[in-house]
Amino acid sequence: MPGRLYLVPAPLDFGCEQTVALGEVLPAGTLAVAARLSHWICENAKSARAYLKRVGEVQPLALPLQQQRITELPRQVHKKGDHKPSSFDARPLLQAAAAGEDMGLLSEAGMPAVADPGSSVVRAAHELGIEVVPLVGPVSLLLTLAASGLNGQDFAFVGYLPQDAPARAQRLRELEALAWRTGQTQLFIETPYRNEAVWQALLQTLKPQTRLAVGTGLTLPEASCRSASAAAWKQRPSPVRNDTPAVFAIGP
Repeated sequence: MPGRLYLVPAPLDFGCEQTVALGEVLPAGTLAVAARLSHWICENAKSARAYLKRVGEVQPLALPLQQQRITELPRQVHKKGDHKPSSFDARPLLQAAAAGEDMGLLSEAGMPAVADPGSSVVRAAHELGIEVVPLVGPVSLLLTLAASGLNGQDFAFVGYLPQDAPARAQRLRELEALAWRTGQTQLFIETPYRNEAVWQALLQTLKPQTRLAVGTGLTLPEASCRSASAAAWKQRPSPVRNDTPAVFAIGP
């Protein structure tokens, strides 16, 4: 019998100065599964070991860190993504699961394969007849959406905005028009060090009545989720920092 592929969530404090106790953001069941696994597919081996070290402080690991079998997704997957069927064949990475071992898929923060690489691994598991088991943990997109006051019945995550300022403004106008036409909430993220640039672009581009929500440092002690019209935001201090992850949402 093949093993299972567990989608193991990670805390949202990756790259932040402060960290949160794992027991505050991950249930005991998730930590217990992570502790007993010894075969992993991940974004980055160094951060995966750091995560397992934290898990080991709560639950004894089945194997010491040095004996954990950790495989990184190829660099091309990080650069170009792996959500398209032809982008990357991940089946060779699942040999241990095909042979009967349970495996874990881990991203650097949040749920793997959601706003992160890993969908090719999940797709390959289904093709190989390997059961896929998502575990409970924090997902920044849904936390922000729930706290935004925007439409939670119809929403879309659109990834990253263009880095080029004119292209970014054009994309924002397209998303805003779609949101007003359909009522669909539009969610997007950015690399933290560009948060302030994105925020200024939002204030300069959006219509005054468009609602703009942002979730920053979610699950951390300084976490905040705030929502107001673009016009109101222009009268307030910026809620984002360039050293803290943020999720942005717009809608009518």
